[in-house]
Amino acid sequence: MGGYYLAVDIGASSGRHMLGHLEDGKMHLEEIYRFENGMANKDGKLVWDTQRLFTEILNGMKACAKAGKIPQSISVDTWAVDYVLLDEQDQVLGDTYGYRDGRTNGCDEAVYRLIGESELYAGTGIQKQIFNTIYQLMADRLKRPEVLKKAKTFLMLPDYFQFLLTGKKVSEYTNGTSTQLVSPITKQWDRELIRQLGYPEEMFLPLQMPGSEVGSLKADIAEQVGFDCRVVLCGSHDTASAVMAMPKAEGDGLYISSGTWSLMGVELPEADCREESRQANFTNEGGYEYRFRYLKNIMGLWMIQSVRHELHDRYSFAELCRMAEEEQNIMSLVDANDACFLAPENMTKAVQDYCRRTGQQVPETPGETARVIYRSLAECYGQTVREIEKNTGKTYDSIHVIGGGANAAYLNRLTAQATGKTVYAGPGEATAIGNIMAQMIRAGELTGLAAARKCVAKSFEIQMFGPKSR
Repeated sequence: MGGYYLAVDIGASSGRHMLGHLEDGKMHLEEIYRFENGMANKDGKLVWDTQRLFTEILNGMKACAKAGKIPQSISVDTWAVDYVLLDEQDQVLGDTYGYRDGRTNGCDEAVYRLIGESELYAGTGIQKQIFNTIYQLMADRLKRPEVLKKAKTFLMLPDYFQFLLTGKKVSEYTNGTSTQLVSPITKQWDRELIRQLGYPEEMFLPLQMPGSEVGSLKADIAEQVGFDCRVVLCGSHDTASAVMAMPKAEGDGLYISSGTWSLMGVELPEADCREESRQANFTNEGGYEYRFRYLKNIMGLWMIQSVRHELHDRYSFAELCRMAEEEQNIMSLVDANDACFLAPENMTKAVQDYCRRTGQQVPETPGETARVIYRSLAECYGQTVREIEKNTGKTYDSIHVIGGGANAAYLNRLTAQATGKTVYAGPGEATAIGNIMAQMIRAGELTGLAAARKCVAKSFEIQMFGPKSR
């Protein structure tokens, strides 16, 4: 049996510590710790409690020691775009905002007064999302300039947590690309753009690739958790790690990284920064070995997660899927990418209001609401497939659904029907698997990405849904 590797995989709604090891050529996963996550409402601001999150990271590491399963390395991944600003004493300046906070409203126009939207896309290849880091930093510049003035170091959240573990400040490439401040040509910060926008250039550290070593645990951290180990960079943008785990060695198929967000796309060797891609709102996020994830952000399971919470978590996701499938009499659809679903006070009401506003049947029961959401997501996937095939000039015969949504059989059947493609669903813990893959490749236990993907294919159950499945 190979050594243990620890993936700390923190999503917007929950976090988990997953231990992985190789045995008989297969990867084995074990969840060692799990915790809840979410943005806190602080005086009307949506913020992250980074201190609590770091405490949870340490708690999960302590659980490894308690179980007697000591990892030889650890890596942290999270969602994209959010960050901390550190002062000269490496203390966090101000609040750590969450991407759903409304402070960026209007900041896109402030950016476009300095650089045109088309020019920005041509230079970065990143789709416009009002919560992108480029707009969050403009909000800092306009609304809390005193914080930006004092900032000496900019760190994305996984980089910050790994700094707390090691005392070493390192910026990782894949998550860096989500900021809309990285050149797809140089694969480094676009410093001319940063100067043009008036952001402090010196606070951005050189970007490093997944597989790079950050360092060992600080002595006080090692004492707290009960062991020492190396900290290694994974694709710290959770989608970058999830796409690594696509169980297709050549990596040339369609994928949906299905979780709070649905990220649907393909891997490309070079970024597609054409105006046609910008108009279709596609992005070119950096991936492992400088691959580009040409994809579109779709609102994803955030909608059904929110409805479930509004029902006081009375139903499991499996029960909501079953209830949705049983509701045959409502055919209403919503635009899953409409801004009204980004951060509504009540998701159920937002879905009902959209249907009422567009003259469609209004869902009344939890099952009807879930059906509208699942069918709407599948229809959005179908439209996105057609756009990808048009923009790439290629036709794809299958879609790999990776991440938590791989477990939603009803949604997978709908996706196969809406896209006309065979859907391969799994693995469910794709992000943690990709995180561990980067560590195992670094350690020499896997020889490279293609071999690692073959290992995933034979290690985890993959379900198939045909286009005519019911």
